[in-house]
Amino acid sequence: MAERDRAGEPAAGQAAGVDRQALDEVVRFTSELIRIDTSNVGDGSCRERPAAEYVAERLAEAGLTPTLLERTKGRTNVVARIDGTDPGADALLVHGHLDVVPAEPADWSVHPFSGEVRDGVVWGRGAIDMKNMDAMMLAAVRQWARSGVRPRRDIVLAFTADEEASAEDGSGFLADRHAGLFEGCTEGISESGAFTFHAGSGMRLYPVAAGERGTAWLKLTARGRAGHGSKVNRDNAVSRLAAAVARIGAHEWPVRLTPTVRAALRELAALHGVEVDVDAARFEVDALLGKLGPAAKLVEPTVRNSANPTMLSAGYKVNVIPGSAVAQVDGRVVPGGEEEFRTTMDELTGPDVSWDYQHREVALQAPVDSPAFAAMRAAIERFDPDGHVVPYCMSGGTDAKQFSRLGITGYGFSPLRLPEGFDYQALFHGVDERVPVEGLHFGVRVLDHFLRTV
Repeated sequence: MAERDRAGEPAAGQAAGVDRQALDEVVRFTSELIRIDTSNVGDGSCRERPAAEYVAERLAEAGLTPTLLERTKGRTNVVARIDGTDPGADALLVHGHLDVVPAEPADWSVHPFSGEVRDGVVWGRGAIDMKNMDAMMLAAVRQWARSGVRPRRDIVLAFTADEEASAEDGSGFLADRHAGLFEGCTEGISESGAFTFHAGSGMRLYPVAAGERGTAWLKLTARGRAGHGSKVNRDNAVSRLAAAVARIGAHEWPVRLTPTVRAALRELAALHGVEVDVDAARFEVDALLGKLGPAAKLVEPTVRNSANPTMLSAGYKVNVIPGSAVAQVDGRVVPGGEEEFRTTMDELTGPDVSWDYQHREVALQAPVDSPAFAAMRAAIERFDPDGHVVPYCMSGGTDAKQFSRLGITGYGFSPLRLPEGFDYQALFHGVDERVPVEGLHFGVRVLDHFLRTV
């Protein structure tokens, strides 16, 4: 029997799969990309170009012809295509963003842009979100170049700017201005799926995203009568705004179950030995969530619309009543819930407060009975036979929203095997973001297998 390593793949050189160089490169690329500070604070000052040039150089070394594209100077995207063996097959988009959210070094155990590899872990901003996936993409296609592998479908690789803000300089720009680069792409994969979720009692879940809630970032404005702080004022803008914000924060949104969420509930219930009909008229989702233990966290944020007040701004002096006051709200909308969201916001803000969209993106759904989803399931189970793949809907959003304008169905699939106690979701935008080396090895193996077999 061939010698096997910890992830279950035959040792390098004994069977098809990634080689030792690919395993080394996925770690090195993750570390080196982290060292390139691409912090995106949302004010347009981010410059992804150094990371884009790094990626383009690695792709060129593999014989590919990367294209660098900018809407704004320094906000650079990279796109490359790998020709498949079947010219009649639909193409597949594989995309990852190059920007990261900011990090405050004083809060971290290691410098967030050190890319330090210590005790089998790669540390730094982007280790999870999502320079790890960028590195997996690079390592996998470079392995193909060395071994002469060609996928059946064309593979389009996209490394984008500006995902952590509006995506206007990234996937939005690519979809609107360079659609031809994605010709033939019908499906895409990217972040926030296929990671190990430990559900208790030794159960390992791998949630693959087959949906995203829509984005609805709102600006609320209350207007009133300016005046002296010592006088009676029935038209106080701050009071009007505060009342509206309190109503929004206290609102209980009704349950709205999408096909993806129903599929997730159905599979999670079966894995937990709970007999329930999620399609029944009297089905109580909150009762089921109470029986799913830690796994309820995968579903709970996506069974309803939501609106969370996040920012307030009013006045310039304590004894002056301002004539206006402003708040911002992070709204998220389940697929099909847009009209309910708008109507509810009209009711909650009332006649004295206006609201409008600051940023708005569509909700997404993807089929969970597709050949692509089956191939993702098979790839994960090949390398973790005791793991359980389940569909889920992301509570937030990704670049898949922008690429959906091109008719591309998006899935969250950036595989990682993580040890128990390693809270993947808490590390998104969190302090001490890090990824295990073994997790990266697992990820590049799974990604390679999926892309060669889908």
